[in-house]
Amino acid sequence: MSVLDQMAPIGLDDMKAVKLMSRVDQKYMASALQLEELLSRIAEGYYVQHIEGNPLAPYRTLYFDTEGLDMYTMHHNKKLNRQKLRVRTYRATDTTFFEIKNKNNKKKTRKVRIPIGVEQFDRCLEVPEVKQFVDENTPYPVATLHECLENRFERITLVDKGMSERITIDRGITFHNRATGIDADIAHLLVIEVKHEVGAPLSDIERALHEMHILPRRMSKYCIGTALTDPEAKYNRFKQKLLYIEKLKTPVVI
Repeated sequence: MSVLDQMAPIGLDDMKAVKLMSRVDQKYMASALQLEELLSRIAEGYYVQHIEGNPLAPYRTLYFDTEGLDMYTMHHNKKLNRQKLRVRTYRATDTTFFEIKNKNNKKKTRKVRIPIGVEQFDRCLEVPEVKQFVDENTPYPVATLHECLENRFERITLVDKGMSERITIDRGITFHNRATGIDADIAHLLVIEVKHEVGAPLSDIERALHEMHILPRRMSKYCIGTALTDPEAKYNRFKQKLLYIEKLKTPVVI
């Protein structure tokens, strides 16, 4: 039995008690081979979210960009006040949202979204409510947007027993580029995101990550996936990150 199966469960309704009004987000990348060791170090202090008895929640996401990859290029060039547009299905709860992620010049991220039907995933830009939402919240006319990168992964969601910190661990990440037809994966990788209140003391998972020599590293699935699946995309800024991700394929001594 894995450590994940032994951790105390928590349901979606109870997770709503975790209110992070002034939030700090920190991302980490680790080898999938380190998951059991990480969970074993923190298991006593955290709940794991279960949906219908399952601690693994599957996600499917499709990103949109202009024909010239304007949004991707803005991220690559470190432009502030940028956006990402996507449709995401949370398959464990059978819900789908069209989402806009905004990053401002203070490096704060804000996400806005509207619900759509699960069956509208592949034609979401035809939905009148989505067209209006895009018009009201972005500078990009719907007619200029194209399907770009699709990704799939499984997510583990943890919350500390003090209900003040939320952690997501994404694994089994795969990509399909609808524009180029190229597939890729980083299934050997864990993408860990820790979210807690500003000024909170060092948490158990942050301490465990430090002890395991896993350091904070920013990572965009859209940007990494695009760099791996679109030969025409500029990727100089991501070279070191791509090399690090490749390095994590080497077995880790635990």
